[in-house]
Amino acid sequence: MRITIAPFDAADPAAVDEAYRIGAAVEKADVPDFPPFCRQRFTAAVRHPMPGTARLWALARLDGVPAGYLALDLPQLDNIDNSDVELVVHPAYRRRGVGRALHEYGLRLLRERGRKRVIGATVSALPGGVARPEAGDAFATAMGARPALAEVRRRLDTGRLDQAALDALAADARTHATGYRIVRWRGDTPEEYAADVAYLDGRLMADAPLGDLEWEPERVDVERLRGTERALNARGRRRYHHAAVHEASDRVVAWTLIDLGPNADWHAYQQITIVDPAHRGHRLGLLTKVENLRYVLDHEPALRAIDTWNAAENQHMIAINEQLGFRPVDAWTDWQLTI
Repeated sequence: MRITIAPFDAADPAAVDEAYRIGAAVEKADVPDFPPFCRQRFTAAVRHPMPGTARLWALARLDGVPAGYLALDLPQLDNIDNSDVELVVHPAYRRRGVGRALHEYGLRLLRERGRKRVIGATVSALPGGVARPEAGDAFATAMGARPALAEVRRRLDTGRLDQAALDALAADARTHATGYRIVRWRGDTPEEYAADVAYLDGRLMADAPLGDLEWEPERVDVERLRGTERALNARGRRRYHHAAVHEASDRVVAWTLIDLGPNADWHAYQQITIVDPAHRGHRLGLLTKVENLRYVLDHEPALRAIDTWNAAENQHMIAINEQLGFRPVDAWTDWQLTI
């Protein structure tokens, strides 16, 4: 068996299509409850990387047949010693050396660019939970990576929402949120909130539990925020936001986001929820999440499932999500390898 690896980019639509088909097969096999692998999202990821990130792609062939792909994200504005990796092998061609060949190819690229660490994620089963493949964890261990952060994916079944419980949670949160007003928007951030939202976005990696991951806070300004929004628009992401404004300062001090893709109106992701440290203790995270959940359901009547990830040690956010009805599905591990 002969393995060949070649870089590709948006100028090679045939290779992009081959990589997409590999990714679709992998998600269907490994996480079958995910929505169908989104072609628009994948193609846009090749054409429109996130701002401040250089992305390198490579396609592996086994005896001429597309068998796996590699995507390396190289931060350019911060974390310039780090890189993220997505290494994917078609289920039909696993255990034939394709993953190892892609790994070695990727390490060579990263060494040439002076990177010191690479981080990637794998999925596994929770005790007593749904079955998940063990190959990802085994491969990361065999390549010398170490588990740096344990996460759990939780899913909310919107058909089982307890509306009375949501009413009670929101009412109680409002009693603690005197001096704040709630605002909402869809899509891109209104200009009057952009600087504050950029600040909160940049705080995420400083405030969220990171375990043993070596990842510094990201420098996010309005320009970078707008670049991210353009990239998300290219991916077809429909985004719903709620935020809390501190009335005395007129600053956005809490923000949450839910987004949906263009190919599965039944599924969404609960993304960032963050409260500025100076304004914690007023239940702004809970209040904005409840209001945003209802906001998205008002506009997306087909929505049935919302997924979110939390670090296993983030007990505060886990408690909020479980109050809303999110329940554990599977385990995810962020692995870190020193190059």
